[in-house]
Amino acid sequence: MSRLKRPKILVIGELNVDIVATGLRAVPEMGAEILADKCELTLGSASAIFAAGMAKLGHDVTFLSHVGNDFLGDFCLRALKQSGVSTRHVTRKPDETTGVTIALSGKRDRALVTYAGAVATFNAESINETVMSRHDHLHLTSYYLQTALRPSFRRLLQQAKASGLTTSFDPNSDPRDNWDRNIDSVLKFADVLFVNEREAMKLTRSNTLNGALKTLGAKVRCAVVKRGARGAMAIQNEKLFNDRGFKIRAIDTTGAGDSFDAGCLSAYLRKAPLAECLRSGNACGALSAMRVGGTAGQPTQQQLQEFIRVNSSADDSKHTE
Repeated sequence: MSRLKRPKILVIGELNVDIVATGLRAVPEMGAEILADKCELTLGSASAIFAAGMAKLGHDVTFLSHVGNDFLGDFCLRALKQSGVSTRHVTRKPDETTGVTIALSGKRDRALVTYAGAVATFNAESINETVMSRHDHLHLTSYYLQTALRPSFRRLLQQAKASGLTTSFDPNSDPRDNWDRNIDSVLKFADVLFVNEREAMKLTRSNTLNGALKTLGAKVRCAVVKRGARGAMAIQNEKLFNDRGFKIRAIDTTGAGDSFDAGCLSAYLRKAPLAECLRSGNACGALSAMRVGGTAGQPTQQQLQEFIRVNSSADDSKHTE
């Protein structure tokens, strides 16, 4: 695909806000109060953060969802539009409340508390083939969180493939830790799968990352495993790829994985080598983690290439047979 003509992206998924508290001095516990260095209201949801990242990288992006007809819904739509994402297919629901995720971010890790609100009721009723046919790629995420949409994931990806679109899927974590086995029927229609290390091992019931990668590699065309500060790995056509990532001072990792997805997929869709895709993903994830919230640090294509140029050395990327 030409660098000048980037594929049109359709994102179908959840939409909510994040309230991000950073610089926590201790681990939160019931019955106790702790202090944060900073707190911000930002655009949340894996789907929306990914969409904003792709738009900033130069893609035409359409977001399809619904949101409450309230102040937080206004905030979500305004933030998406400011990122360059089309919201003409986002429905306002007067009888729903916009969802909220509270992200408590410390130096080493974070905790998430989510009120699903309208996220839990969003379903496939408003999705038609006409909308899908106007795009080149479909991205789905948050399989376990979107309880009303979950039964339609397989059909949506299958429909996209039948319409000539490429597809990507990031299931995210299962907050109930059940890891529904029906997800295998969804994976078969995903060209690119994004998971983190814990998710990869949970989905495959593997004890090692390499074992999980090989199992996932047999299910999808390309499986990518995000490893945070340790970079990322991938498998494609039985070949393993690794990128060590970038050394940064992380402020907030909220949404960094979704920014990784955007950077990696943008390169993948222009048929860049997979090692380069991982490099771009790691760079977008790093830039996101250096700012509070999921979208503030997301780069343009020019900013991404400049960050990679300044922070890369010749031996940073490895390809292992």
